[in-house]
Amino acid sequence: MPDIPYTNALIVGAGAGISASLARQLAGAGLKVALAARNTTKLTALAAETGALTVAADAADPAAIRQLFETLDEQFGPPDVVIYNASGRLRGPLAELDPDAVRKAVEVTAFGAFLTVQQAVRRMVPQGRGAILLTGATAGLKGYAGSAAFAMGKFALRGLAQSAARELGPKGIHVAHIVVDGGVRSATRPDPAEKPDSTLSPDGVAQAYLDLLRQPRDAWTFELDLRPWVETF
Repeated sequence: MPDIPYTNALIVGAGAGISASLARQLAGAGLKVALAARNTTKLTALAAETGALTVAADAADPAAIRQLFETLDEQFGPPDVVIYNASGRLRGPLAELDPDAVRKAVEVTAFGAFLTVQQAVRRMVPQGRGAILLTGATAGLKGYAGSAAFAMGKFALRGLAQSAARELGPKGIHVAHIVVDGGVRSATRPDPAEKPDSTLSPDGVAQAYLDLLRQPRDAWTFELDLRPWVETF
């Protein structure tokens, strides 16, 4: 399998779980890593472990995302891998949802992805290369009861990914949408003893992202579904 042909990776919406595993594996593969989140204090240990640059940014704020990329231009170098992992998880009955909270959730999940992709491609297109990976969910394929806001955002994210892939692929930029179809394992959400490997391992998910980055351009994956072996679909 070829080495990853990129040098600088940015993870937007960084935190524990998938983002942390991605940061470790990207750094282990020799890439410089930058981590962006509204609260960077929670990233201190991960940044020390991976040598990552941390930048505070609200994903849904156009000025903040523009400043994020300008900061990277000066202190890190333009990223040639951008991973969008931010989402707004708002749940509840439709009749009871706060419209302002719904707007914010959709802005974080979808509008923030647009802002991030826009800044990324302004830097990648002139270079004729790059990779943009967008973290989706089951909710981007089917909306569940009580999860309208999350589904709205993830459906929009998938539409952005489709349009971006068709526009940017011929310009040398690999766009992929990853459907994380199942619960993700964590210290507070371990597998039941009677059902081992019944949730997604963050390290396993991260490995799949890195495999995408290694693909030759004559065999790019656009959409990848990831689920544990017991998940129904």
